[in-house]
Amino acid sequence: MDLFRFIFIASMKALGLLFLGLLATKAVEGLRPHESHDRRRTPFQWGLAGVILALVALGAITIGYDVAAEFYARAGERGLAERDLARAYTHARQAVEFRPGNLRYWQVLSTVKFTQKHYASVIADGPALQALGGGNLSEPDAYRLSVVHYLVGEYDQVHPLTRRLIRDNRFYAAPHVLEGYTLLAESKHDEATKVFLEVLRMFPEHQSAVEGLAHAQYLGGNPGAAISVLNQTAKYKFPPEVRNRFEALKGLYGLE
Repeated sequence: MDLFRFIFIASMKALGLLFLGLLATKAVEGLRPHESHDRRRTPFQWGLAGVILALVALGAITIGYDVAAEFYARAGERGLAERDLARAYTHARQAVEFRPGNLRYWQVLSTVKFTQKHYASVIADGPALQALGGGNLSEPDAYRLSVVHYLVGEYDQVHPLTRRLIRDNRFYAAPHVLEGYTLLAESKHDEATKVFLEVLRMFPEHQSAVEGLAHAQYLGGNPGAAISVLNQTAKYKFPPEVRNRFEALKGLYGLE
């Protein structure tokens, strides 16, 4: 939701609330018998007016919370973009506290926590993101969570997420690569090789997939094949810094 749309919706809510309050107050006034000249309200009218006032106040508080939460979330996003992570976390958390039922606010908070390397907290927030997403994690949320599980060594938790992402979008390279590196961490070199080859068939200039395939060969006990993988990249246009990295890896593999 962009800012102008949010402001428009919040304004319409406020105007609607004001209109309903005025309309209800007019209705209370209309409860006085027409033949009565007594300007005093009855206890019933006072009670009804009090109920209306309470409902209007509650509506105003609700709108105020909506506005506050939105601006806190946006402040959190700005803090994240500016790498002011302490400010980003404080504001993102406040947005969630004001409106815990808003998926986007949880996503901002989760992204900040991930950037801060608060991995246990990112994992703990996973069920909330899934529940607010209707029982499914969005693609960015699922990938972020899979990366966190990989970084903390929970490899069995990575595969269900990466495989679902691959099934939903086979041209999304990142989960393929993460799946490959997870298999490498589990010493499943042949399976990792198949995954990296699948990526390179689609994206032959994917640096991480090239290095993953080379690592799979090297860790599988075949340093010559690892060097061959890197040599085959000569026909592709990799940046100079990537070329230098490949040369360094070839030097490492050649120490065997």
